[in-house]
Amino acid sequence: MALVNENYLKLPGSYLFSEIARRVSAFKEKNPGADIIRLGIGDVTRPLPQAVVDAMQEAVAEMGRPETFRGYGPEQGYKFLIEKIIAHDFAPRGIELDESEVFISDGAKSDTANFQELFATGNVVAVSDPVYPVYVDSNVMAGRTGGPDEQGKFDRLVYLPCTEANGMKPDLPRERVDLIYLCYPNNPTGMTLTKAELRKWVDYARENRALILFDAAYEAYIQEAGIPHSIFELEGAREVAVEFRSFSKTAGFTGTRCGYTIVPKEVKVYDAQGQAHGLNALWLRRQTTKFNGVSYPVQAGAAAVFSPQGQRQVRETIRYYLENARIIREGLQEAGYTVFGGINAPYIWLKTPDNMPSWDFFDRLMQEANVVGTPGAGFGLSGEGYFRLTAFGTRENTQRALARIKGVQA
Repeated sequence: MALVNENYLKLPGSYLFSEIARRVSAFKEKNPGADIIRLGIGDVTRPLPQAVVDAMQEAVAEMGRPETFRGYGPEQGYKFLIEKIIAHDFAPRGIELDESEVFISDGAKSDTANFQELFATGNVVAVSDPVYPVYVDSNVMAGRTGGPDEQGKFDRLVYLPCTEANGMKPDLPRERVDLIYLCYPNNPTGMTLTKAELRKWVDYARENRALILFDAAYEAYIQEAGIPHSIFELEGAREVAVEFRSFSKTAGFTGTRCGYTIVPKEVKVYDAQGQAHGLNALWLRRQTTKFNGVSYPVQAGAAAVFSPQGQRQVRETIRYYLENARIIREGLQEAGYTVFGGINAPYIWLKTPDNMPSWDFFDRLMQEANVVGTPGAGFGLSGEGYFRLTAFGTRENTQRALARIKGVQA
């Protein structure tokens, strides 16, 4: 008889965004004429930049010619893309990377979920609360936690509350932890850390031989000075951090799938005898065993992001979404909501009126305004009483949704 991995049985019945989809589907079935505006899931609406489309079309044509056809590519990614990533995203910030430290993948979600495979189940994991659910769920699946309590918090997982009292920024853990997930600009709150604030996390990791798993999927949205675009801008971070990045929310690759992870050669992990092992080599071993690499046409398209035309077109897309964020943020503030984020990130984190439970507010917005967002409780206990809206809708839908939300508030 086939036995189940019982760690999966500890998880909630469905992934957060699957539950949202189920509720929306049930509402639509009862209200087929409802004009639903979706500002919940972080999916983009702007098309791929034309430079990307042109490069992908040429790459597909190459795949159709015997003399330019390519079979299996390098699991770590093509050199032409890795070189552009280093030259455009890191070298201008004074960050030196070797090509072997860059791993091309099918997205940051996959990498943040898969990376925990490299670590023993006895490691103590710390996550901010609220948190992107993948960090928690993937460690539950691996058996690194106990079961959930009546509030949904998992035993053996260290939660770092992000509340109004601490400015939605987590405090250092009081107990020693081994793995720390940080996401900045943050999903879901849209908040950022200054270099001084991130410095204390790097120092903590170095003092405690901990590892920071730094999700920088939204770094291209940073507008204000003094906010690091990469954790590797901080001295010593190469010893204690891995960084995840994505083309999804910047260049519209949500349906195309391409991202990359930086694993410095200096990062070490330890066996039971205390002997150090290079994390870079372990991740390479994992990838070459379980992953055949991102397709050539997709990587060619990703490389085109760094062309002059691609850079201009991506900046236009980011400006478009940030203007949506401004419209939502300022409109909600005018309506009396307490709002966070939306300045250096495409997410707006708002406090529900009269401390209404976030799933109740979800139902109210959907039923009365036909607007779908994301309940804060889906991101963790500290998310209760809050709600996330995304700026990834069209301009027209963003403006229409805001008008509807104001009507509900009134």
